[in-house]
Order: sequence, then C-alpha cells, then structure tokens
Amino acid sequence: MEFKMAWALVAEHADEWSGDSYHEAAMILKERVGAAVSTSGMRPDAQDHFLATFLAPLRERIFREGSSAISSGQTWSAAAGPLLVALTPAA
Repeated sequence: MEFKMAWALVAEHADEWSGDSYHEAAMILKERVGAAVSTSGMRPDAQDHFLATFLAPLRERIFREGSSAISSGQTWSAAAGPLLVALTPAA
C-alpha cells in the first residue's frame, strides 16, 4: 500500500517522500535528516547524539507502529525531540 511520509526538523528542514516500502522510507529519512544535521553546524559528537537519540527511534517506529497504522487505513505520527514524522495513506 502506497503512503506518504512527511517530516520536519524544527526550524531547520521539512520534506516529504511517497512510496510503498517502509524500509525505503526509513532509509530516505536517515539520508535526508542526516544531511540536514551534518550541515547544521553541530559538533560531530552532537550530531551522533542527535541521530542516535532522535532519528534512530523514529526509524524503528516507522516499521512497528507506522506500518500497522497505514495497513489499517489510518495516519500515524510521532516526534522525538525536534523531529516530527508523519505517515498518511496515499489517496
């Protein structure tokens, strides 16, 4: 089932992606948020902390909670720190 993923990194970056693979969604989120974080001016240790503390848990939740919600025709969203991710079924 195709779905749309949108995310926002508060005061820095917002983007979206559409597809039907939760694995690909998690990879896109990692790549694009990782790119925004790497150009943010944060020190490397702060970047590592951000990715482990905020991004990694949301990527895991996409598989568990997001896929379940989309499969039942519902939306799903979750936030971790300054990062918000939302999945919606494709129209």
